[in-house]
Amino acid sequence: MSIELDATTYVHAKPATAHSYILPTVVDVLENSFHEANETAVFDLGCGTGGAASVLAQKGYDVVGVDPSEDGIAKAKAVHPDLPLEIGSGYEDLSSRYGTFDAVISLEVVEHVYDPKAFTATMYDLVKPGGIAVVSTPFHGYWKNLALAVSGKMDDHFMPLKDHGHIKFWSPETLSTLLHETGFEDVDFEYVGRIPLLAKSMIAIAQKPH
Repeated sequence: MSIELDATTYVHAKPATAHSYILPTVVDVLENSFHEANETAVFDLGCGTGGAASVLAQKGYDVVGVDPSEDGIAKAKAVHPDLPLEIGSGYEDLSSRYGTFDAVISLEVVEHVYDPKAFTATMYDLVKPGGIAVVSTPFHGYWKNLALAVSGKMDDHFMPLKDHGHIKFWSPETLSTLLHETGFEDVDFEYVGRIPLLAKSMIAIAQKPH
């Protein structure tokens, strides 16, 4: 069990605010990658209270999700009792427990983990050969960082006083390096929430070799 997320608590089981600008692109990526939703198995690594998993299940995807937060999974099961959402960590051997999937999504999670290499190794093992990982995280780049500095909003952005907040701050270069070193190929990015140079989040789409 991870030590950084298992104590996370949630106010409600509604989709996270970030999902409003992340999920439409995630859905587009899945629709462009797979012909039939009802023939596509998706694993949600760090599913929280199940907001994203629920949206994808309603679109016909076969969704399974895990999260280390007992509070999050309890709320998920209360609101989405028919979804297979369970307590589990990205540091566990999840592929032995659940098998492999056409796509693994992990939305706004990798910025919270202490050991991202172990986390993405678990993700890699969950993806079928030829399948994809879809990873979103807050975007950081030169112009956005400069805008934060000039506007005096660095503290608000990095949230040092928030419990269970972000501990890794990813750029396209560092996230691409992480995914390539894990074994993924053809890492592409989508930028969401604002214009690309000032995007709120970026979404990496990485393919596992056949």
